[in-house]
Amino acid sequence: MAALQQRTIDLVRTHQDTVVAQWADQLAVSGQGQDGRLGARELDAQVREFWRLFQSALSTSTTGSSVVGTEWQETRQFLEQLSRERVLKGFSSSETASFLFSLKRPLFELIQQNFADDPKALGEQLWVISELTDTLGLHSVKVYQKTREDVIQRQQEEMLELSTPVVKLWEGVLALPMIGTLDSQRTQVVMESLLQRIVDTGSEIAIIDITGVPTVDTLVAQHLLKTVTAIRLMGADAIISGVRPQIAQTIVHLGLDLQGIVTKANLADALALALKRTGQTVTKAAR
Repeated sequence: MAALQQRTIDLVRTHQDTVVAQWADQLAVSGQGQDGRLGARELDAQVREFWRLFQSALSTSTTGSSVVGTEWQETRQFLEQLSRERVLKGFSSSETASFLFSLKRPLFELIQQNFADDPKALGEQLWVISELTDTLGLHSVKVYQKTREDVIQRQQEEMLELSTPVVKLWEGVLALPMIGTLDSQRTQVVMESLLQRIVDTGSEIAIIDITGVPTVDTLVAQHLLKTVTAIRLMGADAIISGVRPQIAQTIVHLGLDLQGIVTKANLADALALALKRTGQTVTKAAR
C-alpha cells in the first residue's frame, strides 16, 4: 500500500503558510465566507484548526491513504462537527465538500514543484494525497447527508404534530380536526396525541373531524377504525364528523364497515350530540 514519504510530510510542514493561504484563496473563490451564513473570521479559524489536525495526523499516520486509524480520529470528529454546522446554516452538500476538496490544488502544486525530478514518486505521492482528501471529503458528505436526513425527519414529525391539534371544545369533549391525507405515520401521531389528551383532561368523548380529508379509501377507513378502537380502549367514546355526501358514497361503494361508529355531517352536529351524551344542554340567552 502506497504511503506518504517523509519528504512529502516535511514539504507540507515547511510550506504550510503558503498552502493554507492558497487554500483560503480557493475557498474565497468558491464564495465561502462571503455571505451571512459563515463569516470570514470563522472560516479562517476552521481552516487553521483543520490544518493543525490534518498535519498532525499526516505526521503520525502509518496506514497510507486510510483515515480510519486512531491518529485520524480528531480530524474525523472535526469534519463531522463542521458538516453538522453546515447543514444547520443552510449549506449544500457540494459547498460542504468543497471545504476539503479546495485543499487538493495547493497540495498538488506543492508536490509537483518538488517531485519534478522523480516522476514515479510524484505520481505515487499525488495518488496518496488525492485518496486522503477524497476519503475525508466523502466522510464529510456522509455525515452531512445523515444530518440532513435527521433534520428533515424532525421537521416532518413537527409538521405532523402541528397538523393534528387536539382542541378542547367543552368540558369532557375533545375535537381533532383532520386536514390532508391520513397515512400510517400520521395515524400513529394522531393516536398518541389524542390518547394523551384524553388522559390529561379526563374527557369522555373525542370528535374526529374529517372535513379537511380530501378522500376516504379503504386504507384511510382502516386508520380511522384503529383510532376509534384506541379511543374506546381508553374508556372514551368517538364520533366522526365531516362525512360529506361524496365521502358517504365512497364508503358505500367500497363496502366499508363503519358499523358501531357514530358519524355526523358536520362538527356542530357532532358537538351537539357530545353535549347531549354528557348530560349538558346549551340554551340561547334571552336578550
